[in-house]
Amino acid sequence: MLIIENIQKLKRFFVRNIETQENKGTRMKSKSPKVVHKVCGKEMVNHVIDISNKAGVNDVVVILGHGSETVKNVIPEKSIVVMQTEQLGTGHAVKMAKETINDEDTIVVLCGDTPLIEKETLEKLFAYHLENEYMATVLTTKVEDPTGYGRVIRDSEGNFEKIVEQKDANEEELAVNEINSGIYCFKGDKLKEALDLLDNNNAQGEYYLTDTMKIIKDKGSKVGVFVGATIEELMGVNSRVQLAQAEAIMRKRINKKHMDNGVTIINPENTYIEANVQIGKDTIIEPGVMLRGNTEIGDECIIGMNSSITNSKIGNFTEVKISTIIDSAVGENTTVGPYAYLRPNSNVGNHVKIGDFVEVKNANIGDYSKASHLSYIGDADVGKDVNIGCGVVFVNYDGKNKFRSVVEDGAFIGSNSNLVAPVHVKHKGYIATGSTITDDVPDGALAIARQRQVVKEGWVAKKEARDTKKENNK
Repeated sequence: MLIIENIQKLKRFFVRNIETQENKGTRMKSKSPKVVHKVCGKEMVNHVIDISNKAGVNDVVVILGHGSETVKNVIPEKSIVVMQTEQLGTGHAVKMAKETINDEDTIVVLCGDTPLIEKETLEKLFAYHLENEYMATVLTTKVEDPTGYGRVIRDSEGNFEKIVEQKDANEEELAVNEINSGIYCFKGDKLKEALDLLDNNNAQGEYYLTDTMKIIKDKGSKVGVFVGATIEELMGVNSRVQLAQAEAIMRKRINKKHMDNGVTIINPENTYIEANVQIGKDTIIEPGVMLRGNTEIGDECIIGMNSSITNSKIGNFTEVKISTIIDSAVGENTTVGPYAYLRPNSNVGNHVKIGDFVEVKNANIGDYSKASHLSYIGDADVGKDVNIGCGVVFVNYDGKNKFRSVVEDGAFIGSNSNLVAPVHVKHKGYIATGSTITDDVPDGALAIARQRQVVKEGWVAKKEARDTKKENNK
């Protein structure tokens, strides 16, 4: 559960990991608290925190129970943590944060397992609550089938009367189709007063936060009902099936956002883009692409089908063809692939060609250089205008330690050569095809490190004669 508090503007935000058997992973079949399971690359609880921050919230207070250490490890470091050692209901959870609430604060409560709530919905709720000077406001929606949800009961004039949980509702109340979202706003002093008056006289034997609404109303304060959410936004995630459903909805939203911003996504249903990814205008995303983490794609790029890019930056006008890029950076007007593999800490410059089946790891490659096919460039600093031929291997590991190689501007590394690190190929140094280089190569020098070819005339006929003689002697 998440709570936000504010004086004049929304400033403080409490997060609570509500503890029921569902949260302990019974339905998720998981050892981890459900709120740390990811939707489009981000933990559910962090989706809610981030959206709330965008709606005007800054400070975060986290109320934790089961799996507290796991949740602590994923939430923002600036969060204040409050422990709920006994799980006695939603009202009890909020009461654990009571000391952090000031009388004039506006408190906003949200659910940590509802990652689909949208910023605009929260902004409208906050405005409705503050402009009408309500002491408490509940966010609601209407559905055809309200089964499983708490019902919002209104009086004959349409004003708030109470919230009834499904297990406590009578037949008439069960017929109501306006449901409680689990999202509320409160004035600080009214909430604290109501928390002190809560009891657990209900089917669950728990202290319901919903009961605070009626307590505040019965004491003569204004209580509001804001019908402003969709059922999609309020979808709670309690199982792997629901997690997949939330993922599909979130992915559709993310893809639409990028398309609205000028990105061409050829097949949105077959494209996976995580929440923090940024993409420039006029970039084309082909089917099967996966963009993860804090990836940034520039303008007018082409990200070819089935490419996977994670936590990497791709410059403008660059094309990636069926390749994998992880924790790396690629410059502008560069081509990568097909079937290239850029492993962590690869930095590729502008106007570079990284061709098919080229692997780069922990290496820097300067502008206008090219490795067209079938090479391994690991632990290396490669300058500008360098040509790396087919089958070149930067031999960086001696079985115990790794070493770096340096190839300066204008060098030419012939096909099927090995550079045994540490080795330094200087400006415009040339490596003859098939060489194994273990020593530095001076400026403008040609290095040849291979045996001279030997030709033995008639060797094949002699071999065949020997083989025939052996067969006859058996």
